[in-house]
Amino acid sequence: MTDALTDLLRQPHHDGSPLYCDAETPTIGWAVKVRVRTDPDDPTTQMWIRTTYDAEPVYHQCVQVQRDGLPAGSTWWEGELPVHNPVTHYRFLLADAEENQSWLTAAGVVTHDPADALDFKLSTHAEAPAWGREAVVYQIFPDRFARSAAADERPTPHWAVPAAWDDTVVFEGTDPRTPLQFFGGDLDGVTEHLDHVADLGVTVLYTTPVFPGESNHRYNASTFDGIDPLLGGDEAFERLSHAVHDKGMRLLGDLTTNHTGDTHEWFQQAAADEDAPTRDWYCFRPQGGYETWMGHHTLPKLNYQNADMRAAMVEGPDSVVARWLRPPFDVDGWRIDVANMTGRLGVVDGAHDAARAVRRTAEAERADAWVIGEHNHDASADLDGDGWHGTMNYSGFSWPVWSWLRHPDTPARPFGRPLAVPRRGGSEVLTSLREFAARYGWRATAQSWNILGSHDSARIRTQVGGDAAVHRVAAGLQFTLPGVPMLFAGDEIGLEGVLGEDSRRTMPWHRPESWDTATLDAYRALAGLRTSTPALTRGSLRWAHADDDTLVFVREHPAGSVLVAARRAAGDAVALPASAMLTGADELAGDLLLSTEQGAADLKVRKGTVQLPAGGPGLTVWSL
Repeated sequence: MTDALTDLLRQPHHDGSPLYCDAETPTIGWAVKVRVRTDPDDPTTQMWIRTTYDAEPVYHQCVQVQRDGLPAGSTWWEGELPVHNPVTHYRFLLADAEENQSWLTAAGVVTHDPADALDFKLSTHAEAPAWGREAVVYQIFPDRFARSAAADERPTPHWAVPAAWDDTVVFEGTDPRTPLQFFGGDLDGVTEHLDHVADLGVTVLYTTPVFPGESNHRYNASTFDGIDPLLGGDEAFERLSHAVHDKGMRLLGDLTTNHTGDTHEWFQQAAADEDAPTRDWYCFRPQGGYETWMGHHTLPKLNYQNADMRAAMVEGPDSVVARWLRPPFDVDGWRIDVANMTGRLGVVDGAHDAARAVRRTAEAERADAWVIGEHNHDASADLDGDGWHGTMNYSGFSWPVWSWLRHPDTPARPFGRPLAVPRRGGSEVLTSLREFAARYGWRATAQSWNILGSHDSARIRTQVGGDAAVHRVAAGLQFTLPGVPMLFAGDEIGLEGVLGEDSRRTMPWHRPESWDTATLDAYRALAGLRTSTPALTRGSLRWAHADDDTLVFVREHPAGSVLVAARRAAGDAVALPASAMLTGADELAGDLLLSTEQGAADLKVRKGTVQLPAGGPGLTVWSL
């Protein structure tokens, strides 16, 4: 079966980027000018903005405009959108001469009355810092990244199962060794390999937890007052922070605000004495026992109804959130573990308050702090803009891309589902990408992480059945679609893993002959292009074509626009209307900027049509 969407560039378009919206972050009381781009042959003769004023629908008429800086070859409509509430929801009502009506929503054009959940959004809350929005993030799992010489001198902890660097990772959940297998990577080992990270074009180093915990993952913290001595302690973390910042990068920490470990000093005191001051810091049950993260007794859940716990964990200058952002450690922000569950328990829902507290506390210490919340499904209800800046975008990016590029025979296991990742065609994947971008809103989507895999999921190389060219297609989408690319250390050299724990394989520093250097070069080139191309961090997204095996889109920005074509398999040439892609000049440039595979060339424009050549798997970027 084939699916094809070939008239996408001719559909009315709006998003929150500079060409279409005068302000991404307006102030309450403003009237923001918003614009819609339509094809010259589009039958629309009338257009209104429909927004809500204190939840009551109101309409504001749009007019056709001509203005310097608006690309030629299209009709432009403009209207004023009043910003009356902290988050403004809006859509466009279109009518033709016969008064046939349609709606332009953030998910596209529809001819039925859609739910407000798919409206465009403008948030008056402060956006993420520019260094976060424009970042390339690199995730490190400290136990498996690198060992310094000092690691050999440290005794193996009592809870651990020691492993040599080249040993096979134990990863089955039924094997008690899985969280205990200890390879002994440390923070000085990370510091010693920062040249590799910087050479990739990475701008933000993110480590999974570095606080002590009786596991290799350290999500079961036994204290937040110091760095794990097995990683080198506070001194090693200070050395890492200085080295990261000296290279012009930022450092992001990982914090479990939802729970601690059962060996944590707070919990040990609470469990030993019902009258302990920390007893109500946890969710002890009247009938005995305590609430945990997903039934794991080693992860007791924190009680956000308790003011003293909030002060210790997330509120004020003495909190865990605050003090690691100060010298000498100077962490630049946090990734919050299971942010979606923090503050939520049954009838109690303090998640928004917890998110706001973390953000408020972090920004009091560092005005440009960045806070990202982990969320494994639809995060839209948690992304209005005053809490998490964005999310680890598994649902809005990872799952659609996995579904498009998954090899039919991959051994990769699904992340959090009972069935394998389905294999879907391009138009279905496009629908998922559009719907989640609509649910999150333009700004939150652009500030969330594009993830191909992490320490919790199968590796992208395994998802695609080991196909290096298709892996590079995935990496290309990660860097060219709206969102912040996050690499899991080892992606760049082709490491594999069938599920999260197996993906935590050691970096083979001593075996460079095992590295996929072509993929490494592709990641470097993609990071360089993203950093030098405003369209890839701030530009609009217009879909141009989708069929089973091909996705084509345009990223538009006043400083220059690009055309991106991704193929998961060999396909025929694709013809696109040149006039619909004009970005201010009278003709297209079509210069080749990047291709993940050999043989790509500049675009050819003939008789008003852009011909994308036939080809095999690969991702190509051209200037417009």
